[in-house]
Amino acid sequence: MPAARESLLDAAYTALARRPWSGVRMVDVAAVAGVSRQTLYNEFGSKEGLARALVRREADAYLAGVDRALKEGGLDTVAEWTVASARRNPLVRAVLTGCWSERLPSPTLSAVPSSSAVPAQRRADGPLPAPTDFVSAVRDRTVAALGSPGAAKNEVETLARDCELAVRLALSCVMVPPGEGGVGRMVREAIRPGRVAG
Repeated sequence: MPAARESLLDAAYTALARRPWSGVRMVDVAAVAGVSRQTLYNEFGSKEGLARALVRREADAYLAGVDRALKEGGLDTVAEWTVASARRNPLVRAVLTGCWSERLPSPTLSAVPSSSAVPAQRRADGPLPAPTDFVSAVRDRTVAALGSPGAAKNEVETLARDCELAVRLALSCVMVPPGEGGVGRMVREAIRPGRVAG
Protein backbone atom coordinates (compact mmCIF):
# COMPACT_ATOMS: atom_id res chain seq x y z
CA MET A 1 0.00 0.00 0.00
CA PRO A 2 2.72 2.49 -0.99
CA ALA A 3 0.34 5.38 -1.78
CA ALA A 4 -1.40 5.14 1.59
CA ARG A 5 1.96 4.86 3.34
CA GLU A 6 3.26 8.03 1.70
CA SER A 7 0.01 9.86 2.45
CA LEU A 8 0.28 8.83 6.09
CA LEU A 9 3.92 9.96 6.27
CA ASP A 10 2.99 13.27 4.64
CA ALA A 11 0.17 13.72 7.13
CA ALA A 12 2.46 12.92 10.06
CA TYR A 13 5.08 15.40 8.79
CA THR A 14 2.43 18.11 8.40
CA ALA A 15 1.08 17.41 11.90
CA LEU A 16 4.61 17.63 13.29
CA ALA A 17 5.01 21.08 11.75
CA ARG A 18 1.96 22.24 13.73
CA ARG A 19 2.49 20.61 17.11
CA PRO A 20 5.04 18.64 19.11
CA TRP A 21 5.26 14.93 18.35
CA SER A 22 3.74 14.14 21.75
CA GLY A 23 0.60 15.99 20.58
CA VAL A 24 0.34 14.22 17.23
CA ARG A 25 -2.55 11.74 17.41
CA MET A 26 -2.69 8.64 15.23
CA VAL A 27 -6.41 9.13 14.58
CA ASP A 28 -5.75 12.63 13.23
CA VAL A 29 -2.91 11.42 10.97
CA ALA A 30 -5.18 8.72 9.54
CA ALA A 31 -8.03 11.18 9.00
CA VAL A 32 -5.82 13.70 7.17
CA ALA A 33 -4.43 10.90 4.97
CA GLY A 34 -7.97 9.73 4.21
CA VAL A 35 -7.49 6.20 5.52
CA SER A 36 -8.71 4.30 8.54
CA ARG A 37 -6.77 4.22 11.78
CA GLN A 38 -6.48 0.46 11.26
CA THR A 39 -4.68 1.06 7.95
CA LEU A 40 -2.22 3.31 9.78
CA TYR A 41 -1.57 0.62 12.38
CA ASN A 42 -1.27 -2.05 9.65
CA GLU A 43 1.43 0.04 7.95
CA PHE A 44 3.43 1.20 10.97
CA GLY A 45 2.39 -0.92 13.94
CA SER A 46 2.53 1.93 16.44
CA LYS A 47 3.27 5.61 16.84
CA GLU A 48 6.93 4.67 17.37
CA GLY A 49 6.84 2.75 14.09
CA LEU A 50 5.38 5.81 12.36
CA ALA A 51 8.13 7.97 13.89
CA ARG A 52 10.86 5.56 12.71
CA ALA A 53 9.40 5.44 9.20
CA LEU A 54 9.15 9.24 9.07
CA VAL A 55 12.76 9.67 10.20
CA ARG A 56 13.93 7.02 7.70
CA ARG A 57 12.06 8.72 4.85
CA GLU A 58 13.54 12.13 5.61
CA ALA A 59 17.04 10.66 5.96
CA ASP A 60 16.68 8.87 2.63
CA ALA A 61 15.44 12.09 0.99
CA TYR A 62 18.50 13.92 2.30
CA LEU A 63 20.83 11.29 0.79
CA ALA A 64 18.93 11.39 -2.51
CA GLY A 65 19.55 15.14 -2.50
CA VAL A 66 23.26 14.48 -1.94
CA ASP A 67 23.25 12.28 -5.05
CA ARG A 68 21.58 15.08 -7.06
CA ALA A 69 24.07 17.65 -5.72
CA LEU A 70 26.97 15.44 -6.77
CA LYS A 71 25.57 15.24 -10.31
CA GLU A 72 24.99 19.01 -10.48
CA GLY A 73 28.22 20.18 -8.89
CA GLY A 74 30.74 19.08 -6.35
CA LEU A 75 31.51 19.27 -2.67
CA ASP A 76 30.40 22.90 -2.37
CA THR A 77 27.01 21.94 -3.82
CA VAL A 78 26.73 19.03 -1.37
CA ALA A 79 27.58 21.37 1.51
CA GLU A 80 24.99 23.91 0.36
CA TRP A 81 22.35 21.15 0.02
CA THR A 82 23.18 19.91 3.52
CA VAL A 83 22.72 23.34 5.09
CA ALA A 84 19.56 24.15 3.11
CA SER A 85 18.01 20.76 3.81
CA ALA A 86 18.73 20.95 7.55
CA ARG A 87 17.36 24.49 7.81
CA ARG A 88 14.16 23.54 5.99
CA ASN A 89 13.51 20.20 7.68
CA PRO A 90 13.81 19.78 11.48
CA LEU A 91 14.01 15.99 11.16
CA VAL A 92 16.96 16.22 8.77
CA ARG A 93 18.62 18.70 11.12
CA ALA A 94 18.11 16.29 14.02
CA VAL A 95 19.46 13.22 12.23
CA LEU A 96 22.48 15.14 10.89
CA THR A 97 23.40 16.78 14.19
CA GLY A 98 22.05 14.35 16.78
CA CYS A 99 20.22 17.27 18.42
CA TRP A 100 16.62 16.14 18.95
CA SER A 101 14.28 18.75 20.39
CA GLU A 102 11.33 17.90 22.59
CA ARG A 103 9.05 18.78 19.64
CA LEU A 104 10.38 15.90 17.54
CA PRO A 105 10.00 12.17 17.78
CA SER A 106 13.19 10.71 19.16
CA PRO A 107 13.31 7.09 18.07
CA THR A 108 16.18 4.97 19.26
CA LEU A 109 18.89 4.60 16.63
CA SER A 110 19.34 0.90 17.26
CA ALA A 111 17.14 -1.63 15.51
CA VAL A 112 13.86 -2.57 17.15
CA PRO A 113 12.12 -5.93 16.90
CA SER A 114 9.89 -5.95 13.83
CA SER A 115 7.11 -8.32 12.98
CA SER A 116 5.79 -6.09 10.20
CA ALA A 117 4.72 -7.69 6.95
CA VAL A 118 5.48 -4.36 5.23
CA PRO A 119 9.05 -4.38 3.80
CA ALA A 120 9.40 -0.60 4.12
CA GLN A 121 8.50 -0.83 7.80
CA ARG A 122 10.96 -3.65 8.42
CA ARG A 123 13.63 -1.35 6.94
CA ALA A 124 12.47 1.54 9.15
CA ASP A 125 12.61 -0.77 12.17
CA GLY A 126 16.26 -1.50 11.38
CA PRO A 127 19.03 0.71 12.71
CA LEU A 128 18.54 4.42 12.02
CA PRO A 129 21.59 6.41 10.95
CA ALA A 130 23.56 8.46 13.46
CA PRO A 131 25.36 11.67 12.45
CA THR A 132 28.63 9.80 11.88
CA ASP A 133 26.77 7.40 9.57
CA PHE A 134 25.73 10.35 7.41
CA VAL A 135 29.27 11.65 7.18
CA SER A 136 30.40 8.18 6.07
CA ALA A 137 27.52 7.78 3.61
CA VAL A 138 28.15 11.16 1.99
CA ARG A 139 31.89 10.47 1.86
CA ASP A 140 31.35 7.10 0.17
CA ARG A 141 28.86 8.55 -2.33
CA THR A 142 31.25 11.38 -3.14
CA VAL A 143 34.18 9.07 -3.73
CA ALA A 144 31.99 6.94 -6.01
CA ALA A 145 30.62 9.96 -7.92
CA LEU A 146 33.68 12.20 -8.15
CA GLY A 147 36.56 9.74 -7.95
CA SER A 148 38.43 8.74 -11.07
CA PRO A 149 38.27 5.07 -12.06
CA GLY A 150 41.59 3.47 -11.21
CA ALA A 151 42.66 6.43 -9.06
CA ALA A 152 45.65 5.93 -6.83
CA LYS A 153 44.95 5.15 -3.19
CA ASN A 154 46.26 8.53 -2.02
CA GLU A 155 43.91 10.35 -4.46
CA VAL A 156 40.92 8.42 -3.11
CA GLU A 157 42.00 9.16 0.46
CA THR A 158 42.38 12.87 -0.35
CA LEU A 159 38.92 12.99 -1.92
CA ALA A 160 37.44 11.19 1.10
CA ARG A 161 39.17 13.63 3.47
CA ASP A 162 38.02 16.65 1.43
CA CYS A 163 34.46 15.34 1.47
CA GLU A 164 34.50 14.81 5.20
CA LEU A 165 35.81 18.34 5.65
CA ALA A 166 33.05 19.74 3.42
CA VAL A 167 30.33 17.85 5.29
CA ARG A 168 31.66 18.84 8.68
CA LEU A 169 31.86 22.48 7.57
CA ALA A 170 28.26 22.21 6.41
CA LEU A 171 27.18 20.71 9.74
CA SER A 172 28.90 23.54 11.61
CA CYS A 173 26.95 25.98 9.43
CA VAL A 174 23.73 24.18 10.32
CA MET A 175 24.45 24.97 13.96
CA VAL A 176 25.85 28.47 13.40
CA PRO A 177 24.78 30.08 10.10
CA PRO A 178 27.67 31.18 7.88
CA GLY A 179 28.43 34.74 6.92
CA GLU A 180 28.60 36.26 3.48
CA GLY A 181 29.12 33.77 0.67
CA GLY A 182 27.72 30.89 2.71
CA VAL A 183 29.05 27.42 3.16
CA GLY A 184 29.85 27.00 -0.54
CA ARG A 185 32.47 29.76 -0.31
CA MET A 186 33.94 28.21 2.84
CA VAL A 187 34.26 24.83 1.12
CA ARG A 188 35.80 26.37 -2.01
CA GLU A 189 38.37 28.18 0.14
CA ALA A 190 39.18 25.15 2.29
CA ILE A 191 39.50 22.49 -0.40
CA ARG A 192 41.82 22.23 -3.36
CA PRO A 193 40.17 23.77 -6.46
CA GLY A 194 39.92 20.53 -8.44
CA ARG A 195 37.92 18.86 -5.69
CA VAL A 196 35.12 21.34 -5.27
CA ALA A 197 33.43 21.17 -8.66
CA GLY A 198 32.53 17.73 -9.97
